[in-house]
Amino acid sequence: QVQLVESGGGLVQAGGSLRLSCAASGRTFYAMGWFRQAPGKERESVATISWSFSTYYADSVKGRFTISRDNAKNTVYLQMNSLKPEDTAVYYCAGNTKGYFTSRPDEYDYWGQGTQVTVSS
Repeated sequence: QVQLVESGGGLVQAGGSLRLSCAASGRTFYAMGWFRQAPGKERESVATISWSFSTYYADSVKGRFTISRDNAKNTVYLQMNSLKPEDTAVYYCAGNTKGYFTSRPDEYDYWGQGTQVTVSS
């Protein structure tokens, strides 16, 4: 059974930091990524990373967030610094089995349950 389990969300003040982790089990993924969905908005890409460590970042998080992965542990991380209230959302981890690098949420096959990140002003 394939599972992705996120952890590390929570409540933080603006300017603070959080680190999200996503542990995958059951299979490995060529690309993994973090996506988020705020109330009333569509799910959007935050950052994605390939098996060979190519990365993509949304413009809104460039310079503040860093995605990384440990292939031996089948785990992906998202270090979030200088958080802003507009970063508040449910953050989802996802894995792509299609064998190519993409940032599009609809091209990711497996999803975690999500973790809430709330940034207060």
